[in-house]
Amino acid sequence: MCSLSIGSGSITNPAFQPCKLNSNFSFLSKMPLHFFQVSKRPSKDQYRTCRFPKCPVSESSISSPVEAEIADEGDDPTAELRYLDPEVDPQSISEWELDFCSRPILDIRGKKIWELLVCDNSLSLQYSKYFPNNVINSVTLKNALVSICDEFGVPLPEKIRFFRSQMQTIITRACTELGIKLIPSKRCLSLLLWLEERYETVYMRHPGFQKGAKSFLALDNPFPMELPENLYGEKWAFVQLPFSAIKEEVSSLEKRYAFGAGLDLDLLGIEVDDKNLIPGLAVATSRAVPLAAWMNGLEVCSVEADLARASLILSVGISTRYVYATYKKTPATTSEAEAWEVAKKACGGLHFIAIQDDLDSEDCAGFWLLLDLPPPPV
Repeated sequence: MCSLSIGSGSITNPAFQPCKLNSNFSFLSKMPLHFFQVSKRPSKDQYRTCRFPKCPVSESSISSPVEAEIADEGDDPTAELRYLDPEVDPQSISEWELDFCSRPILDIRGKKIWELLVCDNSLSLQYSKYFPNNVINSVTLKNALVSICDEFGVPLPEKIRFFRSQMQTIITRACTELGIKLIPSKRCLSLLLWLEERYETVYMRHPGFQKGAKSFLALDNPFPMELPENLYGEKWAFVQLPFSAIKEEVSSLEKRYAFGAGLDLDLLGIEVDDKNLIPGLAVATSRAVPLAAWMNGLEVCSVEADLARASLILSVGISTRYVYATYKKTPATTSEAEAWEVAKKACGGLHFIAIQDDLDSEDCAGFWLLLDLPPPPV
């Protein structure tokens, strides 16, 4: 099966203006349809290891500027966190990221404690609250969301992203009653990194911590499905761009209307030399704008090369995985795909998708900056 083939359907958007790539792609190889045309494998020197530290929660974020007297999280792992950046307009915080799940912590009854974590993508808003396991329902969650607004003086968010499919029913009910749009997505990167940080600085230091305990709400990783026709392209290629060009593309997305999504690289703590080559996937089609428009509604998370099945896997939303492309499996093509994955790991999981009319074009109809992250420890 060749997933990247000509499809049907059309979306017109006369206001759309394609962004201009500020640096030409450096191709690893170009793959029209089933055919994989191998170029020279890049030398190891082309990929410099970059540092991807954990997202820190600053000292100032521990002390709450609101009136509630909350113990310092750094001193007391049982304390709940309330933080609102005093320099941020509360009315400007319109999108939240949310996790509502059990933690590897037992209460005095010997039952797992649940925790609600809420933040925005800049971590200007941070909220944590513990719950006993016998009050976990949509009413509890709805009341907690309202209390956040009351305590901080922020409006109900327009959108909330979450990444655990098992909690979708409870979260959906709570958000629907409050008129909040719910977005299932693994692009909750600030929340995921905050969870990783809290595991080491809070949960492991909690007196009820259970070492080795696993969450019963493990993240799904289903078998990939066939790609819908409206996502078909015509050609694709493993490519690479200097990090300086990546930053310009992300800036371009923020300054004007374009299909795609960037990442807050400063917040994520990603430090890469401007000359470092970041691996990506370029997709070419005569339907570049319609394809970019469809992709824009998918919450694109990552692309991975499945070496065993000689295919590329596109992950979107929470747990949806598509066979995005296939290629003829040979030692040469396996080597190319393996080199691309090695390059991703060398850059801390950073990679991208670019949609174009032609692989040699400098115009880009859509650009998504992506990041591979391991599942959270809880």
